[in-house]
Amino acid sequence: MTTWLNMSLQDGASPIMEQLVFFHDHVLMIMLMITTTVSYMMITLIRNKQTSRFMLEGQMIETTWTIAPAIILVFIAMPSLRLLYLMDEVHNPSLTLKAVGHQWYWSYEYSDFTKLEFDSYMIPQEEQQESTFRLLDTDNRIVLPMNSPIRMIVTAADVLHSWTIPSLGVKTDATPGRLNQTSFSISRPGILYGQCSEICGANHWFMPITIESVPAKYFINWVSKMSE
Repeated sequence: MTTWLNMSLQDGASPIMEQLVFFHDHVLMIMLMITTTVSYMMITLIRNKQTSRFMLEGQMIETTWTIAPAIILVFIAMPSLRLLYLMDEVHNPSLTLKAVGHQWYWSYEYSDFTKLEFDSYMIPQEEQQESTFRLLDTDNRIVLPMNSPIRMIVTAADVLHSWTIPSLGVKTDATPGRLNQTSFSISRPGILYGQCSEICGANHWFMPITIESVPAKYFINWVSKMSE
């Protein structure tokens, strides 16, 4: 999770988020090169006191500054389109989780199991322990197996919400009467935090999301315990 005064992105906990961080750095380097080149040319032209009649028109330089941005856009567009397709594809998910947004809590249903559903509320501040995070921990955590493709179905029961986990690179709107689908795979064990990122009312920041990523055998034991 992010920390105080952290200006960078969160560490990626899924292959998609790792690719998003790489794409961010890739575009940032291109922007840095463009900014450096344009700044150098502007400073050079401002400080240059000489004039030349050959600078009044130049077919070669006009051709160059028309083709060069097109080539740069190709270098940005190709990895961007690849990421868009990867984020939309759902290949043989091993587990389906449905999230329903309410004011001001989330309901979860494990569609592959019978009678495995629960509500997830934020832990009140007076009931928090030293090991919990304020406004981020919930009374019922989502338990998911790591290294498994997860299909996420998101909807809402009242108003617009948004199911968001920054470290997974997942942000899906929860719309009443509509089922939105996304997928992800958690690459490491741990606890991941998120919040409702849609302005769905005065208390929308009191809808935290807590995912506990565990190995497959621990997930099976948790499912057996919850189904009793």
